[in-house]
Amino acid sequence: MTDPLPRSPQEAFELLLAGNQRFVAGTSQHPNQDAARRTETAPGQRPFAVLFGCSDSRLAAEIIFDRGLGDLFVVRTAGHVAGPEVLGSIEYGISVLDCPLVVVLGHDSCGAVAATRAALADGVPSTGYVRDLIERVTPSVLAARAAGLTHDDDILAEHIRHSVDLLMDRSRVLADQVAAGKTAVVGLSYRLADGSARLITTRGLPTEATG
Repeated sequence: MTDPLPRSPQEAFELLLAGNQRFVAGTSQHPNQDAARRTETAPGQRPFAVLFGCSDSRLAAEIIFDRGLGDLFVVRTAGHVAGPEVLGSIEYGISVLDCPLVVVLGHDSCGAVAATRAALADGVPSTGYVRDLIERVTPSVLAARAAGLTHDDDILAEHIRHSVDLLMDRSRVLADQVAAGKTAVVGLSYRLADGSARLITTRGLPTEATG
């Protein structure tokens, strides 16, 4: 059965978290993954959330949030770094597809964050476009260092917060939507071992961040 379309950012967030809780518990329902849903969504899409996450192969959005076809508008880059293409995709999701929620999804053991920390520690630059990737993660790692953060989870949380701030600062469309109460942004940290998504920060939701 197709879930009712969330009418608010809070409803979208709760629907997403409910799916993750099922995934963690091993009780996934695999909604909206049958032939009927395929036919239903063929004429057009109405996703309820934009999922901007890391490209890591262990972060398949529809699986870890127990969703299906047409539910999530997914944008992924290594280390969830945001350039013009990402910002344009997110703005499309909220302004054209009317998604009431934008999720920034990071995770532990992130290779992009680890590579950035190593590059800063060793002073050895990377080659090719990996260098650009590291340059985009560097402000987060430097901010964590300035705050005296050394634990991997704390550095990851800082990178997630920085990514949320960057989206809000660079996209006037997103900032205006959040200010109007039409869209919210949340930052989540995913744990690879148990599959849980922990709230780090929010913009536009009454839910308080937990870390």
